[in-house]
Amino acid sequence: MPGLMGRAIGGGVLAAGLLTQAWGQGIYTCVDAKGRRLTADRPIAECNDREQTELGPSGLVRRKIAPQLTAVERAAAEEKARKALEERNRLADEKKRERALLTRYPDRATHDKERAASMALAEEVIATAKRRITELATERSRLDAELEFFENDPSKVPPKLKRQIEENTNSMEAQKRFIQGHEEEKRRVSARYDEELAKLKQLWAHRDAPVTGVVPTVNKR
Repeated sequence: MPGLMGRAIGGGVLAAGLLTQAWGQGIYTCVDAKGRRLTADRPIAECNDREQTELGPSGLVRRKIAPQLTAVERAAAEEKARKALEERNRLADEKKRERALLTRYPDRATHDKERAASMALAEEVIATAKRRITELATERSRLDAELEFFENDPSKVPPKLKRQIEENTNSMEAQKRFIQGHEEEKRRVSARYDEELAKLKQLWAHRDAPVTGVVPTVNKR
């Protein structure tokens, strides 16, 4: 009997020690899907889908443990985090572009000067193409005059003259397409400068706005 009693007492002391150790580490409690109140010395697997409470040694709540996410919820959370990161990166890139824009165009005069230079270059390219069209038109008049000699018998038109007329026509069409393309490019460049200017006006205004809320320093003598 003393032996049995000793072992019982020893077991009780051991269990009490383990319980005390568990309480020192924290006790987790929750109500599972079947409505049962569960308690353990570690997070409870049966309550992964619901909130758990961790209690301290005094029985006070240490923290609330949120439910673990399902695969669908986890994917949605990851997608939300990805979009948030993309937005932060976009805003950072936008700020970088704004700083670069202000560095390149510190004032309206600088922007106007570069715009005028770009427009002048585009106009010169177009003017060169138009001069070429004038030259081709003069050449075509000469070729048409030669062609009049064979008006009564077109079958006798020399192959060389036919080839020259064809080349003239092709060159004329190419120059017209070239001018049209550069006219469109000029409009795109002008629109880009308009867009830049609208953005720069905001940046200049923000940069040059007086700083408020700053207490001036008073020199005391």
